[in-house]
Amino acid sequence: MGILKKLASETAVYGLSSIIGRFLNYLLVPFYTSVFLPEQYGVITEVYSYAAFLNVVFIYGMETTYFRQCNKAGVDKEKVFLKIQSLVVITTFVLCSLMMLLSNQIADLLKYPDNGNIIILLAAILGFDAVLAIPFARLRQEGKAKKFAFVKILNILLNIGLNILFLVILPRISGDHNPNVDLVLIANLFANAVQIFFFIEYFTLWKGASLDWHTVKMYLGYGLPIMIMGFAGMINEVVDRIALKFLLPANFYPGKSSLAAVGIYGACYKLSIFMSLGIQAFRYASEPFFFSKAQDKNSPEMYAKIMHWFVLSCAAVLLLISFNLDWIKYFLRNEEYREGLVVVPLLLAANLCLGIYYNLSIWYKLTDKTQIGMWISIAGAVVTIILNVLLVPAIGYLGSAWATLACYGFMTATSYLIGQRSYFVPYNSFYLIGSVSIASIISIIYWNVSLSPNLIMNIALKNFICIIILAFLFAFGKKTKAL
Repeated sequence: MGILKKLASETAVYGLSSIIGRFLNYLLVPFYTSVFLPEQYGVITEVYSYAAFLNVVFIYGMETTYFRQCNKAGVDKEKVFLKIQSLVVITTFVLCSLMMLLSNQIADLLKYPDNGNIIILLAAILGFDAVLAIPFARLRQEGKAKKFAFVKILNILLNIGLNILFLVILPRISGDHNPNVDLVLIANLFANAVQIFFFIEYFTLWKGASLDWHTVKMYLGYGLPIMIMGFAGMINEVVDRIALKFLLPANFYPGKSSLAAVGIYGACYKLSIFMSLGIQAFRYASEPFFFSKAQDKNSPEMYAKIMHWFVLSCAAVLLLISFNLDWIKYFLRNEEYREGLVVVPLLLAANLCLGIYYNLSIWYKLTDKTQIGMWISIAGAVVTIILNVLLVPAIGYLGSAWATLACYGFMTATSYLIGQRSYFVPYNSFYLIGSVSIASIISIIYWNVSLSPNLIMNIALKNFICIIILAFLFAFGKKTKAL
């Protein structure tokens, strides 16, 4: 239990920072939805969707490669850091240069004519993210969760402050109240750049490192399948917001453009943040932890226990958020955005499946079979694309949400079935499937049911039901045995 407590402790630190940080960042959603029209917020949603794709390309699996190399017997961790950081800096310079040189052409391709400045700003943001990725990974590898959390929260606070400065304070001073999407990117860029100062110790000691082809080939051999996996994962995660603009029939939502629908869906997607931030916190703590315990003969049993408590925790988040949308919806300041709330329980359930998939994925990382993980992710991406093409023209952004849930469910089931043959873990399968199914079905069907005309009483009754369901799931877990 001491090992589990250590993981729980580190997850709590990462989780607290993620909760505080993401919540502060989430405050930008009601801010943006009050400042920008849905069409403008649609541009912001779309640009950051592309950023998610490109971030995977810029880092190309080097974070996980770093963890893997650091936990090999007899390696010099300092040299591993310097070599991987050198490789990332070189590739970042090349990619940023290409994006900036081709900024106008890329902007035209994305239907942002005469807005090459958006691509230049995006390239700079991605560049800072990539250069800082390995230093942040080093903090995780060294167990410096508090410094990691501090820098991340400071970054978000600075980003929020600059958004308020650029979009509220300066317009009031100048009298110009026409909000510009560029200002959102400029605020992000400055906030990212400031983080460099917290890693001066790494950059002052770093003077490059000798990179021989054998080493580069080894790193790329491990990292590139993870990059492809991550890229496929990003297709699963963000293609819905990108595809809406192109797949939604004209006037599908009367009086709204397809870009406005993207803005509505993107704003409601943000309400699933409470699930995704918990998963992110767990990943920050668990990835280096799992690698460090790989040689422990009892590690499979430990992984099973971790999965048990992870699923119970995420089921609680799914139920509580879905049943509290009656008041959470007011974070969307403009009522026009709230018509998309129907997608929230679906996206929460999808993220729960994604979290389970991340837990399961440890088998191919520990056995150096990242190629299998790559193919699972690619298959998931194919499922996502096909279902979006089929469902979006028929049921709009609700089709995007169902496609996301189907994709992550498929990936989870596939990873489990293949993984148990290569690296057996005694998961309590009956409990896991039952808990996920119960929490998901109840949330998707009953999230909008009113139990009382009084808002406070309705919220109280729904939360009481949540507690009963969670108590049942807790007891259910004790009664079942690993299959």
